Amino acid sequence: MPVTLEEIARAANVSIATVSRVLNNSDHPVSERTRQRIKRLAAEMGYRPNWMARSLRTDRTHTIGIIVDDIVTPFSPLIVRGVQDVLTRHEYLGLVVNTDRSQALEKDAIATLISRPVDGFVFVESVYRKVTDELERSGKPYVFVHRLFDSSIQNSVVPDDYNNAALAVRHLLGLGHQRIAHIRGPEGWHPAERRLAAYLDEMAAAGLHPDPAYVQLSTWEAPGGYEACRQLLALPERPTAIFAANDWIALGAIYAIQDAGLRVPQDIAVVGYDNQEFTGRVRPPITTVSLPAYRMGMRAAEILWEKLEGAQGDVDEEKVPGRLYVRSSCGGNPNPPRWTSTSPTADAFPHERFVPRCREDG
Repeated sequence: MPVTLEEIARAANVSIATVSRVLNNSDHPVSERTRQRIKRLAAEMGYRPNWMARSLRTDRTHTIGIIVDDIVTPFSPLIVRGVQDVLTRHEYLGLVVNTDRSQALEKDAIATLISRPVDGFVFVESVYRKVTDELERSGKPYVFVHRLFDSSIQNSVVPDDYNNAALAVRHLLGLGHQRIAHIRGPEGWHPAERRLAAYLDEMAAAGLHPDPAYVQLSTWEAPGGYEACRQLLALPERPTAIFAANDWIALGAIYAIQDAGLRVPQDIAVVGYDNQEFTGRVRPPITTVSLPAYRMGMRAAEILWEKLEGAQGDVDEEKVPGRLYVRSSCGGNPNPPRWTSTSPTADAFPHERFVPRCREDG
């Protein structure tokens, strides 16, 4: 049988009302000593709140809808983990719904979750420009995290693609490279455009104006990076370094360089973007800038919680900075590795919680 407030009150030798006030975080004055004793007894006795009864009193379900466009992308699981870690800390439950990038499925998911009901929404990697009219009418708070298209919008958390890409280009410039090429992502993708803009601006700031042929278009996959790099290698004056718009493109470029009988980084240095799991396991390990998915998820949940606690109005888009992880592919001095399997901090990656992993802390 579930532990009741009456049983906890009897064990703590206080009134049921006092136990209720403490366990419901009421502002009613209760001494700190009594408050801690009640919480300790509740934990020892295995007390679990009746959320259905509590929701009737507070008009809160302590449940958040997490709508994910595609749960199996490299970043969605890390974002969701960041969201859930913050929600758990505030005693909220997250309900995850995958919509397969279908606007119809997303609309149905919103309607279903509103009817449950949930207290708010987090949209992960959404490709849509706005939420549904039904969600707007409901008045429930929401936050976007890692939107993939279009310009900035309010109530959203995204990676700082421009400054993160600038880190990569400045690193190559700092190593003495001047003939730096960029293999960009597909046209129409906002992250690809921001990373390209950073590359061009950093080169111009260094007094360099690369040949337009030094910018090659690619898909987000390794074969696209391979073909784009082959075009660069065919130039009369090939580049000495390449900044790739993501790690898969960087990997494809490395394969193309190696297949041409050249060496990375001795002949051509390569830097990627995202810090995906494989980058530390290939040869050579890839220097890259992290896409801070876990921290983005945490920040999105924090913004939503602040809204639920009474923060008024919309908030401007927040950009979360990544970090440069120097490995062998650029020819610079690699960050010293550190083995860890501890819980993630604001600057760590959540997969370190599950398997020991060599992490460069930069």
